[in-house]
Amino acid sequence: MAGGIVERVVDGDTIHVRVNGDDVTVRLIGIDTPETVKPDSPVECFGPEASDFAKEALTGQSVTLELDASQGNEDRYGRLLAYVWREAPDGSLSLFNLDAVAAGYARERQYGSTPYAWKAELDQAGQAAQAAGAGLWGACE
Repeated sequence: MAGGIVERVVDGDTIHVRVNGDDVTVRLIGIDTPETVKPDSPVECFGPEASDFAKEALTGQSVTLELDASQGNEDRYGRLLAYVWREAPDGSLSLFNLDAVAAGYARERQYGSTPYAWKAELDQAGQAAQAAGAGLWGACE
């Protein structure tokens, strides 16, 4: 695990974190948010809301990046693959990847055939969000 400060949110599932003086582009494991900045692609339903959720929750915040050996260190674009832990309002640690799915700002998404460490929890959160019509599930489906 490595700690850093979130300097910029690209969209709901990609952020820039300052780690030991370096700017690291991080792709969050296990989630997919609607597109807002993908070249040659339109802005998707609930994409701006997902980006805003990530910006409000993470920009300027101290986070801990947890890697998952089952997923490799980087995606095909050279982004670090990680779970992002942050301090919740009550002072406990909170997994942002899970928070985004639970609130309906992201869908659970496994890339490749190897399940990731937090898959069961993200699956469960995604099913509950969909059943409740939370976020994108109520706005777009």
